This record gives sequence, structure tokens and C-alpha cells, in this order.
Amino acid sequence: MRIGLVQVASPDGESPKDRRARVADMIRSAEPCDLYVLPELWAAGYFSFDEYIARAEPLDGPTVRTLAGVAAERDAFLHVGSLLEDRDQGRVRNTAVLLDRSGTPVSKYSKIHVFGYQSAESQLLEPGDKVEVTPTEYGTVASTTCYDLRFPGLWQLLSELGTEIAVVPAAWPAARLAHWKLFTSARAVEHQMFVIACNAAGTQHGTLLGGHSRVVDPWGEVVLELGADEEVGICEIDPGQVSVVRREFPVLADRLPSYQMSQQKENV
Repeated sequence: MRIGLVQVASPDGESPKDRRARVADMIRSAEPCDLYVLPELWAAGYFSFDEYIARAEPLDGPTVRTLAGVAAERDAFLHVGSLLEDRDQGRVRNTAVLLDRSGTPVSKYSKIHVFGYQSAESQLLEPGDKVEVTPTEYGTVASTTCYDLRFPGLWQLLSELGTEIAVVPAAWPAARLAHWKLFTSARAVEHQMFVIACNAAGTQHGTLLGGHSRVVDPWGEVVLELGADEEVGICEIDPGQVSVVRREFPVLADRLPSYQMSQQKENV
């Protein structure tokens, strides 16, 4: 399975329309892949808080429509990263979408843990309220988004639901790059899954994004790590490695299920 990490910069002076066209061309010009992955809120610009309402769009809006055409052209799965989903009456969510080879949406995930530290996200966005996993020809795929990396309970739930490949679009600042590397590796090792994490690059409204998008395998080995600048990086993984690692080192079989942990907590 060939993975393409499309590490996008979202400069302040570039309109979402122009950025969508530019990024679509980046993917068209990239080597063939089975899955392309984009960062969090790359079209709108994560730090463009004053524009969130104006740049929100439905899930059949310009971002998904543009990339659906690209997915079909490339005959590839395409994770659109995340976009500002307009849910009417001023309600907006940070929603990730996975497209199949025909460009059809096959899953969506709205970010549950909205970020508040030096960010207006928690004031402007409605948190998601559910997770889902999606069977594909490469295994069971799930999405989380950026800040979700810091919450192991969410990851245990995804693991218990059978996730084998977790896709993580992000707009993770360079100031906490060490945490980005730590959490992407830790979640892969804890749950013996592939973590495909695509971060934003460049500077947005004075904040330097961290880049260093990564693919980490179920044993914690870094298969691919990009640099700090905008680029497309490609690697190859074997999805069958998940079952091999889980069979040879069956740590998940020894883990207390989350519902049992909740029951024990209630009895304390």
C-alpha cells in the first residue's frame, strides 16, 4: 500500500479557492498512491479564526467536490484532512472525510476534543459526538484529528472497534513538535496499528506549524517522516503487518477492556 502525505502550507494571503486548486494539482503531480492524506483545515487555514463562519461549507461543498474528482482521476483513496463543516444556524464542526477510489465519501469524523489553549477553536466549533471505523481493502481505517492524539481513551475505543490504520490530519505547531513525534509513535505502539499523521506546514497568522508528517508502523518504527516545509512524501507499507505484530506480541489480548475499567472505577 503506497501512502502519500500531502503536507500543505496555508499562507494567509492565499484564498481557499486558490489553495484548493493548487493542492489538487499537487496531488495530480504526485507519484501514484493508494491513499493520499491532507492536514487539518488546510483549505480554510486553521488559524484563520475570524473567517471560520464564512469559510464553513457543507460536506458536499467545494473542498470535497474538488478532491472527489482528484480521487477518481488518481484511482486512489483520498483523506481530505479536515474542513469546516457548516451544520446550519451558525454551528460548525471540524470534520474529516475519507473518499474512496471513485471519489465517494465512505466515512467522516468530527473532532471530539476541540482545542482551547492559545486557540479560538473551542469557542467557535461544536465538538463531534461519535467515532466510526471503515472497512477497506487495506484493513479497518479510522480518523482522529490533531489534539485527539493527547487523549488515550479515544484511541483505546478505536482500537477496540478494530482499527488497523488510524489517519490523523493535524495543524500541530512547531513549538510542541516533540509532543507530536511522541504521541504519533506512542499511539502506534500502544494499539499495534499504523498511524498515518499529516501535519500542516508554514506560518499561519504568526504561528509556525510543525510539519514533520509521519507514518509509524505497529511496532513503533517510523516508516516516513517529512521535513518542516510544504512537500509530498511517499512510502510503502504492508497492512498485513498489523495482524503479524498482534499475533506475535499479543499485548492487546491482555488489555482490560474500557467498559471493565469504567466498572472498576465505579466500584472504587
